[in-house]
Amino acid sequence: MENGITIKSERLFSEEYVGFLKRTDLGSQYPKERFHERIERLLENASISLAARNEDGLLVGALLGLTDFAYWLYVTDLGVDRAYTRRGIGRRLMAEALSLAGGEKDIAVYLIANDKAVPFYESIGMVRTNEVMKFDHVEWTDFTV
Repeated sequence: MENGITIKSERLFSEEYVGFLKRTDLGSQYPKERFHERIERLLENASISLAARNEDGLLVGALLGLTDFAYWLYVTDLGVDRAYTRRGIGRRLMAEALSLAGGEKDIAVYLIANDKAVPFYESIGMVRTNEVMKFDHVEWTDFTV
C-alpha cells in the first residue's frame, strides 16, 4: 500500500466500473452503441485487469490490457478518479501491467491516448508514433457515461 492506495490484479464488474468511468476522463472514450454489453465483454476478456483502491475499497484507478505475455501489451483503459490524480496511481498501474505482461525488456506497450492524456504518457517515457494501422468500421455515436 502506497499513499493509502493498493493496486492488485482483479476482475472488475460492470456496475462498479461504469461508476468509476463517470469519475474519470475515460467516460467519453466509448461509443454509445451497446455500451453496457460491450463493457461487460471488455471486463470479462481483458488479459490484464488491475484495480487501484483507496483504504475504503473505492475503485480510484484501473488499467485494462490485452497481451500475448511475450512481445506486446495493448492498454485499452488506464484511468484515475479525478479526485485522486497526480498521486502516481497511473504510473504505478502502468508499471504493474508491464511487469505482469513480461517486463520492459520483452514487452512493447501500445495504446490510443486522448489529447488530455498525452502529457502523462510522455512523462512516463512513451512516444508518439505514426506506425499504428487502423481498420475501423465501428458504428460510433459519441456520448459520456
